[in-house]
Parts: sequence; C-alpha cells; structure tokens
Amino acid sequence: MRAPSAGRTAVKRWCLRHVRLLPALLLVGGAVLDYYTSPHFSAEAFYSAAPMAAAALLSLRATILTGLAACAADAALLTHFGFIGGSGGRSELAAVATVSALAIVVNRLMYVSDVRLQSARTIALTVQRAVLPHPPASIGPLRIAVRYQSAVKDAQIGGDLYGVQDTPYGVRCLVGDVRGKGMEAVKAVDVALGVFREAAEEEPTLVAVAARLERGLLREARRRAGLELTEGFVTGVLAEIPHSGDELRLVNRGHPAPLLLHDGRVRSVEPSEPTLPLGLAELSPGEGRTDTVPFPPGTTLLLYTDGLTEARDRTGAFYDPVAGLAGSVPAGPDALLDALLTDVSRHTGGCITDDMALLAVTHGQDSDFKNP
Repeated sequence: MRAPSAGRTAVKRWCLRHVRLLPALLLVGGAVLDYYTSPHFSAEAFYSAAPMAAAALLSLRATILTGLAACAADAALLTHFGFIGGSGGRSELAAVATVSALAIVVNRLMYVSDVRLQSARTIALTVQRAVLPHPPASIGPLRIAVRYQSAVKDAQIGGDLYGVQDTPYGVRCLVGDVRGKGMEAVKAVDVALGVFREAAEEEPTLVAVAARLERGLLREARRRAGLELTEGFVTGVLAEIPHSGDELRLVNRGHPAPLLLHDGRVRSVEPSEPTLPLGLAELSPGEGRTDTVPFPPGTTLLLYTDGLTEARDRTGAFYDPVAGLAGSVPAGPDALLDALLTDVSRHTGGCITDDMALLAVTHGQDSDFKNP
C-alpha cells in the first residue's frame, strides 16, 4: 500500500487549525493598511469581510464582537484622518455596521441549518445501523470487518449492501449493489438483506439462497411501476465458509470478482459460469453454479462493490485493487480495509463518485499476520 503524502496532510491539518483566526487577521490587516496608506485609501472591504468570516467560522458571541470591533476600527481610522464628520465617512461606517448586522443573521441561519444537518446525520446513521447492522468482529476462527463509504457527502447509506450470517451450514456473506440511487435503492437493500437473513438460515445451498433472493426481489419489483419492474436488479456475491474445512464457496451473480489474499499474493476469483444479476432470472432460466476454492488459514477474502474498481484518478484511470494490494500482508481485516480506503483516496484525490461497500473475512491462525 502506498501512503498518502505526509506533507499534504500536515498542511491540511494546519489550515483547519488556524482558519478560525481569519476574522482577526482581516481586522488587523485592514487597520494596518488603513493607517499606513494614503488617507484616500479605505479598508472598508476588510472591515466588512471580518464579521462575515466570523459568521461562518465562529459562534454568535464571537460574530457580534467581531462586528463591533470592525465598526470601532473603521470609526477610529475615520476619526484619525478627519473623515468621520463627512458624508463619505458616515456612509462607510453605516455600510460596515450593516454588514455586521447581516453577519449576525447569517450566523443564526447557519446555526439552524447545522442543527438540521446534525439531526439528518443522526437519522441516517440510525437507518444505516438498522438496515446494515455491523457484523460481529469474529465468528469462530474468522475475523470480519466491513466499511461503507458513500459518494454523497454526509450520506450514510445508499444502494450498496453487505450481510454476514452465522448459519448451520457455515458463515454466509453477501455483498451486493442495487441498480439506481435514492430511497428506492434503499428499499431494495432492505428487501435483499431481509430475504438473505432468512434464507441463509434455512436453505442448504448458496444456489438456493440466491433463488430466494431472486424471488424476493422480483416480488418487490412487481409492486412498483415504470423501469423498476423491468430494469430493477441487484448484482451480488454470496460466500459460504463451512465451520469445518479450509474451503470457500461462492455464487457470483453479475458482480465484481472477489479477491483472495495470502502471503502477499492477490488472486481474483472469477465465476466459472457467468450469470445474470439477481432480479433478471426471467431473462435466463439458469440458476448459476457454486464455485469452491481453497481457503486455508492465513487467507483473507475481500468482497466489494464496483465503487472500488470504478474509482478514477485525475487522468481517468480506474483503481486496480489487485495491484494496490499486491505485496501487502495485512495485520487483519480492519487494517486491510483501512489501508485500502487510504490507497483509494490517494488514487482519486479524495473524490469518490460511487458508493463503496467492503467486506473482509480473514481465516485466523495461531499467530496474527505481521507486516514484513
């Protein structure tokens, strides 16, 4: 994994730490310019900008104090140069006072907006925890980690999904991607995960679980009008890790191929038989097949949605997780996903254009993995 630029990160942290000083810098800079330049030069723009900057960055009290300080500084310099009694001086001071009053109003409006945003974030996080509950950190010898990153700022959930279920047949996992965005996609996520949790406990094979998912999604699609009836589908990968044995079973329904990591090597597990996504079975009667691959201790399974492989850099080049993960020996699934997200952020410059769901399952062994 390549680490992001330490210099760039340090500059960003420094800027965030000192940006609250901007109103004071505007006031001091304006007063100095006003005092040491020609009497016909006015720093009114600086005095007006200071309270507006405070409105965006500081509290109501600090905004009021900044506005009063701006008016006082402007009045003092106008008095010093003998302009306070003239119509131009009074007009300038009135303009600064008016902007200061508007800054107070803006500060209150931003406060109300921030309260609403925080409330929306809390609701979204509650919905995410209800629809996409965090799986247990470990089940038997398996260690599990998930990450969900939304492309929409401040959003917590979208059309990507993951699920982990400990069943009589082994630990079963699902990672999928719903076609579309918005609340309709969230509804499809809720339906798919509800069906998965029930079917995973009852169906003896992954193919049967996929068939239950198919029927559930088709049943939901028939309740909708328009394109959802004919074009609604979910790409997904079902994985099963038996409680005994060192193997992994996969059913891939039109989804990006899972990755297996072992001793610094990365292997893409392509399906032996291409199959249409869930929800499109009426176009192809085939049920798909289960692929079985070795899953010895020390191996990590990575399931992901196409937000990972479709992440682009400034030149338009897609992110390649195989190349990004090659040579890495993660200390566990959490460390793997954290490093992967860091590498994707470096690749894209922090600009994510699609939701991303990641699920990593590590087959534990007596000694944890160590970085070389």
